[in-house]
Amino acid sequence: MPNHKSRRDFLRLAATSAIGAGLAPSALARGRNVQILEPPAREPARPIGPNDRIGLATIGMGIIGFIDTDSALSVPGVELVAAADVYDARLARVKEVYGQEVDTTRDYRELLARSDVDAVIIAVPDHWHARMAIEAMEAGKDVYLEKPMVKDLAEGPRVIEAQQRTGRVLQVGSQFGSDVIFDKMRELIAAGTIGEVNQVEAAYNRNSALGAWQYSIPPNVTEQDIDWEAFLGDAPRRPFDPVRFFRWRNYRDYGTAVAGDLFVHLFTGIHKALDAVGPTEIFSRGGLRFWKDGRDVPDVILSLFGYPETESHAPFTLSLQSNFVDGSGGGTHFRFIGSEGVISVQGNGFTLEQSPRRPPSLDQLVDGYNSVRTWSEDVRQAFTEAYEAEHPAEPVAPAPDVTQEYRAPNGYDARYDHFTYFFDAVREGGSVFEDAVYGYRAAAPALMSNLSLWEDRIYRWDPVGMRLVS
Repeated sequence: MPNHKSRRDFLRLAATSAIGAGLAPSALARGRNVQILEPPAREPARPIGPNDRIGLATIGMGIIGFIDTDSALSVPGVELVAAADVYDARLARVKEVYGQEVDTTRDYRELLARSDVDAVIIAVPDHWHARMAIEAMEAGKDVYLEKPMVKDLAEGPRVIEAQQRTGRVLQVGSQFGSDVIFDKMRELIAAGTIGEVNQVEAAYNRNSALGAWQYSIPPNVTEQDIDWEAFLGDAPRRPFDPVRFFRWRNYRDYGTAVAGDLFVHLFTGIHKALDAVGPTEIFSRGGLRFWKDGRDVPDVILSLFGYPETESHAPFTLSLQSNFVDGSGGGTHFRFIGSEGVISVQGNGFTLEQSPRRPPSLDQLVDGYNSVRTWSEDVRQAFTEAYEAEHPAEPVAPAPDVTQEYRAPNGYDARYDHFTYFFDAVREGGSVFEDAVYGYRAAAPALMSNLSLWEDRIYRWDPVGMRLVS
């Protein structure tokens, strides 16, 4: 690839000219130029026949399990044939929602042994992710694996090796990787429309009990209703505890805390927008401020990451935060800050604000907040003459400030696109954007955010070799 500076200098001129000339907007709203981004074509390139049918099984029918299954079944040619969960009431609900013909089991291994299962969704607690994904690929199944890809750093290379060895499709379920919003941002940032990015800020905040993982617990649930030992897997042995089962994200034994649940989404989008592979330094602060309900993970975390210069981007600093007691109402946002503008992401779109740098006027230099005003008159006069000679009285007018808004169309669903790309790869035997390597590069810095907080130290990481440095 060419040097990122020279490439961007060229592309920025073209992109800025198009926007400034009014060529980019396709709609006008609230007095601002708004471009509605076109999602990928949703109709298959050819009719889906019987041989294109994909038999799907879902492992883990909790909140995300049902959401993912609904999204997957909205893609043409996908059929749910079986589901697994260790809680009997969830298995009963599968039949109520998807039909009595869907087979259900407590033992996920029965799904992996079925010849009519082509692909599996794995939407289980984090401590099961790596093991189930590896077993599924070794059983010849393609895998849609919920984020984070792994619970522990050591598991990442094993998942990557299994994907490469088996040749199966594995896609991590963080839909920012397929979102048209991040596709467009990637295009604009690569074109240099905001100059060189030097700082990125992102947050994923919440302010509710459910947002803080205080999920409902069924009345009178007993160990007979749940295969507790299967849930624990390799986690430390504990007596049956429905709170731990239904609110597993609150405990380090099974989950990856706020960073593993939410930072992974932020990393996925940021890495895509900047063609980044990861930070070299990680440092965190935070703690348990409000939700003191027995959990052993923080509800507030702020992490800083240092990204080195690559062929794709200049060095930049990233700050991520998550606050589960955010009195402003919570929400997700990003800011990509460059030398000549900023991209601000919120909701289903983003705003591009360009502010090209201009030389200051002579009045600003001589009479403004500047050291010139402290010089003697003769020195001021000499400076004025030199500045006027260097900057003609009638310079070429600089490019104007530009504000451009981009929005996904109403009803756009990035999760649907994410599944569409996955099933396209399953049918064609192709690759996906968010494979095991990409998934690990998003999960690893999130996991190290937790380790930095808990161990009170800076972590150093090799994002290319994907290994700890210190």
